[in-house]
Amino acid sequence: MSRQLLVLRHGKSDWSIGASDLGRPLKNRGKRDAQRMGAWLKQQDLIPDFIISSPAERAKNTAEKLAKATGLTAKHVHYDARIYEAGLTDLKSVLGDCPESAARVLLIGHNPSLESLIENLHQGELQKPEDGKLLPTATLAILTMPEHWSLLNEGCATVESITRPATLPKKFIFNGLTGLEQRKRPTYYYSQSAAIPYRIEKGELQILIISSSGNNHWGIPKGIIEPGYTAPASAAIEAWEEAGVRGIISEHMIGHYLHEKWGGTCTVQVYPMAVTEIVDDHEWEENHRSRQWLSIKKASSVVKQKSLQTMFATLAENLSSKKA
Repeated sequence: MSRQLLVLRHGKSDWSIGASDLGRPLKNRGKRDAQRMGAWLKQQDLIPDFIISSPAERAKNTAEKLAKATGLTAKHVHYDARIYEAGLTDLKSVLGDCPESAARVLLIGHNPSLESLIENLHQGELQKPEDGKLLPTATLAILTMPEHWSLLNEGCATVESITRPATLPKKFIFNGLTGLEQRKRPTYYYSQSAAIPYRIEKGELQILIISSSGNNHWGIPKGIIEPGYTAPASAAIEAWEEAGVRGIISEHMIGHYLHEKWGGTCTVQVYPMAVTEIVDDHEWEENHRSRQWLSIKKASSVVKQKSLQTMFATLAENLSSKKA
């Protein structure tokens, strides 16, 4: 069996925040570079069979962003503490423990150990670019490997290519109704779901609405349908994260609406959720927002999407018919 090893250095990290080395996240540039590399792997039909990453936050962010852009999920990423602060022997041990069934392995980690690994595995002398950097942030090296992951002697592999994120398209291919488009984010960003959190208080139907991040307008919790999740499950996650509520989410969509974002049109599927738990304001993850319970009439007067107003009314009708 011919094998390939994909070696990716984590994306550009954010040094502006006061985090430990292990906890330092990616900058926005690092996130986009990871997504571009994932989209490129998908276009080149180079989807990894096995992804293994350092547990450092910047590597974890890189792995998850890349995986989703390839069409995989964050659940496909495996973490190995040996990769963080690894030496050459450590990295070879990590690869030796990869499943024999994996023909293409993606390893995500840090320099200088990744460069040392590539130089050690490559047969012959490896010519470096003019800037002397073999593996800048979010750069991917592809190597042809021996038949077994455990047989990683010096000079056993050949570097096929080294690809930097700066050489990839800035935008992502989106296969929409009008054909191929170029958009600012990966395709899955434009499929979203939302929850209408509701309760019955003293016989009156109330809806929980939340403010936008900038407190500019009112709406309901919504977000990207993450790869690996159903639309209702993703809506329930958004309700918890954005509104601080849990409950029973309907599996039946009550409606949908469109909104413009990231240079394209997002389709938002909407699901009612009977609230059973609400977190206190001081424990609420996004308490920079505002939230309030309102009657159907009042909620309809403050949300700007007419389609949401219609869904509020439909929810009221559906609940009334169940009582009857």
